[in-house]
Amino acid sequence: MKKLIILGSTGSIGVSTLEVVAACKNRFRVLGLTGNSNLDLLERQIQRFHPEVVVVGNAVDAARLQLKYRRKLQVLYGPAGLITAATWPGADMLVSSLVGALGLEPTLAAIGKGYDIALANKEVLVMAGTIVMAKARQHKVRILPVDSEHSAIWQCLKNEPAKNVSRLILTASGGPFWRLSRQELAKVDVARTLAHPTWNMGRKVTIDSATLLNKGFEVIEAHHLFGIELSKIQIVIHPESIVHSMVEFTDGSVIAQLAIPDMKLPIQYALCHPDRSANELPKLDLPKIGKLTFSKPDFTRFPCLRYAYQAAETGSTMPAVMSAADEIAVQSFLDNKIGFSQISKVIAKVLKKHEVTAKPGLKDILSSTEWARREARKYIARIG
Repeated sequence: MKKLIILGSTGSIGVSTLEVVAACKNRFRVLGLTGNSNLDLLERQIQRFHPEVVVVGNAVDAARLQLKYRRKLQVLYGPAGLITAATWPGADMLVSSLVGALGLEPTLAAIGKGYDIALANKEVLVMAGTIVMAKARQHKVRILPVDSEHSAIWQCLKNEPAKNVSRLILTASGGPFWRLSRQELAKVDVARTLAHPTWNMGRKVTIDSATLLNKGFEVIEAHHLFGIELSKIQIVIHPESIVHSMVEFTDGSVIAQLAIPDMKLPIQYALCHPDRSANELPKLDLPKIGKLTFSKPDFTRFPCLRYAYQAAETGSTMPAVMSAADEIAVQSFLDNKIGFSQISKVIAKVLKKHEVTAKPGLKDILSSTEWARREARKYIARIG
């Protein structure tokens, strides 16, 4: 049995991961689960999967759960609890599916323990891709992508050397607004933005998908995961979300990975690799789908995508600053403090003000993210 620790078990990826675990009987044992404030769901997961350790958001909830489960379960809380859970003895793999910067230090800690990483937290590589990948090589740890796009590229590459790769082609659904004008984009509200036409994701990722910054994050992630230079990573809009990504090779051949849009497929591939396990998910029916369409992204209407490429090209602390500014901007939009089009303005303002740190270590990256959050909050207070 492969022993798992799941960071963010009450989020959309965590829930799907546990559905895969339940379907793959006798293949996995869950050692650790972490949630935040969704205690009802977390308790149902505890009762079904019987972990050894769980983490919640605060001390009060932790004390209540500990009293209820007594010695059957170790209950921890906060960032320190996440690191303890991520390094819990006896694990084989960490499923890193927290959203935002919170997942970086626990993921690095798990790598230090020699645990393979099933990575669904984009910010881990966006913020500190060079550090994370170097540490993974040092500890001989596999970073297995869970995002459908990176899983697709991983499957298409099949150990091909980088010199044979002409382009990585990341597909993007385009979110709910890819046909809207700039004037229309300025008027969209939270409820409409959260209504993604294809994928069922958490609130933050859904907003990032609508601004296309999520795809910019994926460009940076692909650069680190596969060692492909940024100029060779292209994005195409593909609303049907059937082609999950493609690789073009130097001879002109293009290999694509196709499947229904369901995150349980790439999750299962990462957890079971190198095996492919049968499942009960619907199979792809191309005649029923009828057609697959592709178009170029619009960097003018969706400037967050342009900022992501610029931050990636600058490197150093800039991607981490972009990610942190986006966290604050997205939450402010969800709280109705700013409009949809102002998310990109917050990010642009913070990026313009940031002074890059040369050859940053982890402390530099973390301090830069704190600075970016403060600057984003200040700017939002002025425009709100």
